[in-house]
Amino acid sequence: MAKPAKNTGLSGFPEHLPAERAVEQHVIDVFREVAELHGFAGIETRAVEPLSQLLRKGEIDKEVYLLRRLHAEDDGADDDGADPDRTLGLHFDLTVPLARYVLEHQNDLAFPFRRYQIQKVWRGERPQEGRYREFYQADLDVIGQDTLPGHVEAEVAVVMAEILARLPLGSFTIHANTRRLSEGFFRSLGLSDHAAVLRSLDKLPKIGADAVTELLLRDAGASREQAQACLAFASIRTRDASFAQQVRDLGGSGEMVEQGIAELTAVLERVEAAVPGVIMADLSIARGLDYYTGTVFETFIAGHESLGSICSGGRYDQLAADNRHTYPGVGLSIGLSRLVSRMLSADLARASRPVPTCVLVSVSDEEHRASSDAVAAQLRRRGIPCEVAPSAAKFGKQIRYADRRGIPFVWFPGTEGRADEVKDIRSGEQAPADAGTWEPSAADRTVQILAGSTTADEDTSRGDR
Repeated sequence: MAKPAKNTGLSGFPEHLPAERAVEQHVIDVFREVAELHGFAGIETRAVEPLSQLLRKGEIDKEVYLLRRLHAEDDGADDDGADPDRTLGLHFDLTVPLARYVLEHQNDLAFPFRRYQIQKVWRGERPQEGRYREFYQADLDVIGQDTLPGHVEAEVAVVMAEILARLPLGSFTIHANTRRLSEGFFRSLGLSDHAAVLRSLDKLPKIGADAVTELLLRDAGASREQAQACLAFASIRTRDASFAQQVRDLGGSGEMVEQGIAELTAVLERVEAAVPGVIMADLSIARGLDYYTGTVFETFIAGHESLGSICSGGRYDQLAADNRHTYPGVGLSIGLSRLVSRMLSADLARASRPVPTCVLVSVSDEEHRASSDAVAAQLRRRGIPCEVAPSAAKFGKQIRYADRRGIPFVWFPGTEGRADEVKDIRSGEQAPADAGTWEPSAADRTVQILAGSTTADEDTSRGDR
């Protein structure tokens, strides 16, 4: 095998050290465990889709990675992309594959279909902190066939809140808005280009109110009075249904506004009842409202607002359709690698040790390695992670090997009728032990994910933007 060249690191393609990977795996495990507690089934879709399918999502063509063989086949099936129906690309999210999956397996699925998916995706964007070209995404969706009840919108938010609450993140807030409320309010003002208004308001955190006002005047055809009303609408944030009267006081009226108020109030009340203190009405949320048809969510961590929304999604009534059915859905998605990156860089979480091994079984000499193997096998049968020393070096050297790897215990098999002994190399305590009955503490048996030094709630306001 050729010797790898120096400086071969590729930006945007993260590779974690074992202790960092343990934190990432913990997040994956928590997501899976909570999702399954709520009856969501895990799926995995193929990594590639026809380019024609990927490009249906919109202006994403510059970010799609194509897949082709080094030597194209004679039939041209994997050429340079001349035929988008035959050219394959790596998926850049998990929604496009889900739409295809639902259509292809509709006769084998029971609806509403409750699905979670944790999988790598690829996106050719400029790498920066927390943004990668290859990363894990974790999605949670409920898909209906033709219809999907409104209470699912709150239900999916509750599940995601429970997932985040189990992670060492500190305070977080799920911000919610509805398309119907925003669109109804803009209609009340006499603004017909709702998409232009939403696009302008979406830029508020980046460019500020004055610049957004100019955008509303130029792109949405708003008067200054209408622009100011839109900005006042976007400034509304409440923990309860009091947002409704504020909308009415700004001139919001009509059937669509009242429907939107009722929808958002129901979501607030249901999520608050299940997971108190995490939900907020935030009428500034505009991202995705040209795609989402109901409630939309974004989630922020207190003290880490610069990270942006760590979890977003909402209701969409046109995930997929064929000649017989439409498939509405409600979903939320976590940029898992992005979240883990911040957890590690901000010391929000760390692994208790870099390796899963709890016990290193020492080897007195190579003639007795079989005895050490037998001890290790007995411990593993009881669920205690262990490994056997790689060489029969002096015991001091074997202990130092365990210490370097972060292994807390060293086992010494007995010889010449003497009992086995186990040593806690952190305290130096050594005692007789039986591989059939000895138990480490629960904290030592497996790698623990510990809260870092900055997870304490420094901001009790729970992360208002």
